[in-house]
Amino acid sequence: MLIQLFITAFVLGAVSSFHCVGMCGPIAISVPVHYLPATQKITGIILYNLGRIFTYGVLGLIVGFIGRQAYLVGIQQSVSIILGAVLLIFFAASLFKRSGTFRFRFAERFTHRLQAGIVKYMQQKKRSAMPMLGVANGLLPCGMVYFALTGALASGTVQAGVLFMVAFGAGTFPAMFILSFFGSMIGLHARNRMRKAVPFVMLVMGVLLVLRGLNLNIPYISPYLQAGSPDAISCH
Repeated sequence: MLIQLFITAFVLGAVSSFHCVGMCGPIAISVPVHYLPATQKITGIILYNLGRIFTYGVLGLIVGFIGRQAYLVGIQQSVSIILGAVLLIFFAASLFKRSGTFRFRFAERFTHRLQAGIVKYMQQKKRSAMPMLGVANGLLPCGMVYFALTGALASGTVQAGVLFMVAFGAGTFPAMFILSFFGSMIGLHARNRMRKAVPFVMLVMGVLLVLRGLNLNIPYISPYLQAGSPDAISCH
């Protein structure tokens, strides 16, 4: 059922908040709302996060469509196993202090442009700029977003892909809201400690994707999926 999918993605987002606080913390802290009265400050932070979640939803739409095509041609299980195996490899690499980060010139240029856009919207110091600031932030390279996208890709339908990513974004909202509202009261040391949970998120996500691909007929964890069935997603 979609409710199970929503809960899974929301929990993943909540756990991913530890990583978000560490990686995106400087941006969240720098959201230009601290000079505003409390009510307007809250509104600005909400608009910023809605922009971020909107981006996640669009990404979910794209990967959900790709996942649906994979499902229709009968290779979704293989895709799920491959994605899960990749996450497990990254988890193993993290144990040996390997970052698993690869440099791509195109990605770097894209990131630089996004960062320039983020600075531009921050300098405006207007609540009307907050949604676009969130949209740009949502496009920044982020390992946890990539992990969430693997779940959306394996969901089987476009609708489920969008729901998964929106729920993931909603799960990150509380921590990001608190960070933006209280700013530097959450120190760098605390944010770095939170990031240590990331490898274990990779482990759990990787195991779940592999189990799902194995089609073991285990309710919610590895449901039996018959290729082409429009109701397959209800087994999540």
